Amino acid sequence: MNEKRLIDVEGVMDKAVCAAAIFNQCTQEDTDRIVRAVYEAGFNNRIKLAKLAAEETGIGDWKAKVLKNVIATQLLYEDIKHLKTVGVISEDEERGIVEIAQPIGPILAITPVTNPTSTVMFKILIALKTRNPIIIRPHSNSVKCSCEAARICYEAALKADAPEDCIQWLENTSREQTQQLMQHKKLSLILATGGGALVNAAYSSGTPAMGVGAGNVPVFIERTADVPFAVEQIMMSKTFDNGTICASEQAIVIEKCMKDPILGELKKQKAHILSEEDIKKIGAVAFDAQKGVMNAAIIGKSAAKLAEMAGINVPADTRLLVAPLKGVGKDHPLSAEILAPVIGFYCAEDFSQAVNICIDLNFYGGIGHTVSLFSNDEAKIKEFSLLMNAGRIVVNMPASQGAVGGMFNTLHTSFTLGCGTGGKNITTDNITARHLLNIQRICRRRINERFARFDKALYYDESLNAGAIEKIYNRNM
Repeated sequence: MNEKRLIDVEGVMDKAVCAAAIFNQCTQEDTDRIVRAVYEAGFNNRIKLAKLAAEETGIGDWKAKVLKNVIATQLLYEDIKHLKTVGVISEDEERGIVEIAQPIGPILAITPVTNPTSTVMFKILIALKTRNPIIIRPHSNSVKCSCEAARICYEAALKADAPEDCIQWLENTSREQTQQLMQHKKLSLILATGGGALVNAAYSSGTPAMGVGAGNVPVFIERTADVPFAVEQIMMSKTFDNGTICASEQAIVIEKCMKDPILGELKKQKAHILSEEDIKKIGAVAFDAQKGVMNAAIIGKSAAKLAEMAGINVPADTRLLVAPLKGVGKDHPLSAEILAPVIGFYCAEDFSQAVNICIDLNFYGGIGHTVSLFSNDEAKIKEFSLLMNAGRIVVNMPASQGAVGGMFNTLHTSFTLGCGTGGKNITTDNITARHLLNIQRICRRRINERFARFDKALYYDESLNAGAIEKIYNRNM
């Protein structure tokens, strides 16, 4: 093994444990001062870090990454700044329950190449808000920008009297060392954002883990939708940072009666409709058939660049490639998640068939994540939502920006989007600071007077079933 890649795993964990012990003594005022200082430092370096990320990874657009950094600092801070995370956080006199927040301990944060600096700052801020030391393990292709983001946050934290080593970052880590860290007995939690194999490794490590599932987001433009608005919002989302957010739309589903106006609007807004032959060419470039996964080389590339890679001629100002598809599954590569500005297009006979196509797409690699709907019919919105297996059902908004919260709705701002049991996650929540706390509950004696007055000898009467007991209970109480 290259010596450069060696880290002192035990030393890293010992530092984290010491930081946790000191952090545990911080008050809410101390904690909030530290969090504000780190938020300000991250925000003030939003442009520098965005440019670093775009330059190092070659993915996406630096201007979009600036906005991602703003979401991960300013919008996140606004979401968590009033959250109580130290000591007594609630008292319910009637129920006799007092809740006390405690930190969970050292956290290992696995961060992705698609949203490197924003995810680093997001995870650091929610960890510090809950008084948990954090260890950043960046993707190998975004080490420089991720570690710079961590360094900026750490220096700001120290100036605000945070414990030493409350933030650590790993510049050179082998897969074996990452595994050692994930399995370390002193580690309390893994926050895993990245590829499926890495997230699965976190879940199987024996350490509690919060990860994410894959997204394959269908967007249904229902017949009552405002078509120009719907197309505008989809374009805004799917082209944002060249489609690198996992909540970005992957397929447009429409009813047949809407086909001409929607295709016309897509063309008007600089989308290029692919021919059957072009779809095959793009599919061959975007999807690795041997591995059965998206080709990493196309992640975050522009529509024009994708077309060039596939040998297709498109106008230079093309923003999005639209692929009319006739099915969902491995025989239709572009029906899977593609983190680039190419999107499937399905034309259904009616509402019912459109919903079924959305379900098929949702289950083809995106269970539990996000689905999108444009509609002005409340009954249809509810019917659609009840049939979807998704943690986030975003209505009349761009899916990418809507799913992360804070801009178009009041979802908690997050760069770690839970997908529930369908996506093999523990929650469908947008992960935030409140998920990084152990809550103690003081439960004071409170007598259930109705139960106390009830003749409990009746429970031993075999002739009385639950219904009979309930009638006597209610009548006598």
